[in-house]
Amino acid sequence: MAGKTVLITGGTGGIGKATALGLAVLGARVAITGRNADRASRAAEEIRAVASAPVEVFIADLSSQQEVRRLADEVLNTLDRLDVLVNNVGGFWNTRRVTADGLEYTFALNHLAPFLLTNLLLERLKESRPARIITVSSGAQAMGRMDFPDLLAERAYSGQRAYNQSKLANVLFTYGLAARLSGTGVTANVLHPGVVATAFGAEDPGRMQEFLTPLVQRWMKTPEQGARTSIYLASAPELDNVTGRYFANSTPKKSSKRSYSQSDIDRLWHVSSALVGLESDSERSTNPP
Repeated sequence: MAGKTVLITGGTGGIGKATALGLAVLGARVAITGRNADRASRAAEEIRAVASAPVEVFIADLSSQQEVRRLADEVLNTLDRLDVLVNNVGGFWNTRRVTADGLEYTFALNHLAPFLLTNLLLERLKESRPARIITVSSGAQAMGRMDFPDLLAERAYSGQRAYNQSKLANVLFTYGLAARLSGTGVTANVLHPGVVATAFGAEDPGRMQEFLTPLVQRWMKTPEQGARTSIYLASAPELDNVTGRYFANSTPKKSSKRSYSQSDIDRLWHVSSALVGLESDSERSTNPP
């Protein structure tokens, strides 16, 4: 990874920090994002101490579209190339929350944030080709379904359903993105990191999570183990031309049947573009600048 620049969202702890550290050890110039400046600074120092590599830090709350856009501007002004984007940030909330944009929090952070950030950074990734976009999903995608009539859970909310839907959205987004990037030299893949022992969901856990986590924690992966697939997708030479695939344990797998629905892929892209204020492909072609 020497000479490569990698941006990892949610890189201040857990899988994200382990991914940043692993890629820095391989020689990459690493940039991480986080909400808390002190925590981000400590994470950067830890990475520098082990890898003796440069680490850039960007502070942003990715649940806010204004913050995502500000982050993208800062990244473009700071990083003259971007070889790998790792969309790692995400979370689980048992009770429904609303973002500054008036959107359901889980869908906004887990899907719309990487959707918007990736689109805003696409030209820099294309300029740096060959480049890679990696999105961290979850095995929960297999239980997800896109409830388009109530996408933001305004009628009924379940923390688990919202999470499952957002993780399915990560896969649908990746498949749609890979098709759009065909021939550009930029690949897009998505992964399940495994069940990892982190502070994931601790801010607002469900009752089942509170009960089960202490019981199964000893069998969970460490953050370092959970980061292995992200590191593999970011660095493995044999994946130069592999795109539009779902990985688990560094191995390509079949994702859920729903994730291959072309109508859902197209509909999600159109709806997401509208929710984040981006022109859809059709609008761009029919209304050229």
